[in-house]
Amino acid sequence: MAALFSDLTIQALWVTFTLAGATTVILLIIGAPMAWWLARFDGRLKPLIEAVIALPLILPPTVLGFYLLIAFSPDGPLGAFNLAFSFSGILIGSVVYSLPFVVQPLQNAFAALGRQYDEAAAVLGAGPFDRFFNLLLPMTKRSFISAATLGFAHTVGEFGVVLMIGGNIPGQTQVLSIALFDHVEALEYGKAHALALGLVIFSLVSLSLVNRFKAKDERHVIG
Repeated sequence: MAALFSDLTIQALWVTFTLAGATTVILLIIGAPMAWWLARFDGRLKPLIEAVIALPLILPPTVLGFYLLIAFSPDGPLGAFNLAFSFSGILIGSVVYSLPFVVQPLQNAFAALGRQYDEAAAVLGAGPFDRFFNLLLPMTKRSFISAATLGFAHTVGEFGVVLMIGGNIPGQTQVLSIALFDHVEALEYGKAHALALGLVIFSLVSLSLVNRFKAKDERHVIG
């Protein structure tokens, strides 16, 4: 049992949840205003913008990781920041890769809410920040929890993007999914089973939580 909690596994656990937590916070900060704007924007470029945001849903992670790695290379546009094979690099990759998992639920929530509450508050003199934090945020808090849960869980399960950008550096860029792959390669199936089962349970709990809040939102709308 002690072998299942080796220093490398604990390090991978720490890197994974640190990465997922930081990614989720950043996604909520940039995703909420993006979703709010998309819910109200009706221009002809809207389908294209939504397609760009949703691209990670169908794009192979290695493709996204490859182009980000090119951008992070010494000759790339972001080469001066030394992002390749670093925690900062995999953080940027995780934000891009998990963006639709936060933006889409929030966009749907804002669209379902409509504009009447926001417009009524504006008529009464409430400013944009006041309307968002004191009106829209409380009314869509379940959607924010669902979006945060999806973004966090999706980041925990990342493999291709992190491996392409960060490699496999213990304590820096090695996450649980890569540690699992290493155990399989080394024929350490006991350790692999333990990590895989833990990730399955975590995913089931996360999805159950999201579905629970989704059901509450639907009952609220019906009621």
